Amino acid sequence: MALPVSAADKLSSAIQKTQAGLKPRRRGLWLTLAVALVVVLVSGGIVGYRLLFAPLYKTAFLIDAAGGDLPSVVEALTAVAGNSGERDSQSLRSFGGECGAEDNTTRLVGFGTGNQEEIAEAARSVRQGAKATLQRGILEAVGDFTTPLALKAKQVNRIIVVTRHGEDACDTDSAFVRAQIRDRVATAGLKIEFRFVGYQVEDTRGLTDLAASLQTQEPAFATSPDELRRHLDWFANVEPVLRSSQSVVNVLNPAVEKLNTATTAIRNGRFDVADAALTDARDAVVDLEIEDLDSRIGSSADAVRLRDKAVRLRTLQTEVVAAAGTLIGSARSGEDLTDPLAGYSRAADAYNAEAGTMTKALTDLRALGPGGRR
Repeated sequence: MALPVSAADKLSSAIQKTQAGLKPRRRGLWLTLAVALVVVLVSGGIVGYRLLFAPLYKTAFLIDAAGGDLPSVVEALTAVAGNSGERDSQSLRSFGGECGAEDNTTRLVGFGTGNQEEIAEAARSVRQGAKATLQRGILEAVGDFTTPLALKAKQVNRIIVVTRHGEDACDTDSAFVRAQIRDRVATAGLKIEFRFVGYQVEDTRGLTDLAASLQTQEPAFATSPDELRRHLDWFANVEPVLRSSQSVVNVLNPAVEKLNTATTAIRNGRFDVADAALTDARDAVVDLEIEDLDSRIGSSADAVRLRDKAVRLRTLQTEVVAAAGTLIGSARSGEDLTDPLAGYSRAADAYNAEAGTMTKALTDLRALGPGGRR
């Protein structure tokens, strides 16, 4: 990161003037301080850059190329990756080959935003391998998150695995394989979520045990190409919508509930309690969640509907906060509270009604996912 011209000139001039009248030892000290200042400025710029351009989600797709209906996997992946959020950073890796071979897992596309077409083209180029090198595929996929200068996701790091095999073909010790994967995740120093889609898997126990050992939700098993696409889309595109929408509710609802208790505190003369509740409500910010929802409105009608509800809920919460501020101010001034109380009640009722409809919408959508979770 370069210093602004004026700042660089002033710094250089100051150093030169100072050096002219100083002994060599002091010149060295000033040079050291100048270098340290530049390092601080550059480091600050790098940190700012990484925060500004960090993706909301980092999703690594890991596909099984070891035999089976690979064309259906490629078709489903192409459709699903194309519907991802605008701020999602995606990558693609395949696994399948000879045990011990360097190329039994391949990173096809590195992390990046707007690379949906690149992922589609790379997926279509995958050739079937001999054996399901599931362990090495997952280990290397975890490593992809920790490459030098990699931008960390603001919200979620995740690996979505699509496989026809429940176990690694090269290591029959399933417990050892699971331990290796857990250790690699711990070494990465990141929270990485796993989602498993088993496609035409004959024995589901191995994949189910692997998911349990990683403390993630149960795999979704598909037997047809259409079911495969639905499960993959659910994990890749629907879950993020549900997560951000639920987060909006989880942040705003408690803040409004605290304001409801503040009305009682006002009657008891506890303005300190009321002020604290008002401060907490003002600090309840969901801008990042709504930014994520904004980036996903192209994926489905449900994404648009929940984004609109989230924006509406944020607006209504702002109105509740404003009404609470008016009420507290009137109470502190000893004014009649009839109108301020009525205004607050209207704002709170409107918020609670919208929060109820949003909670129901989330429950209904969640019930459509694998296993019908609510």
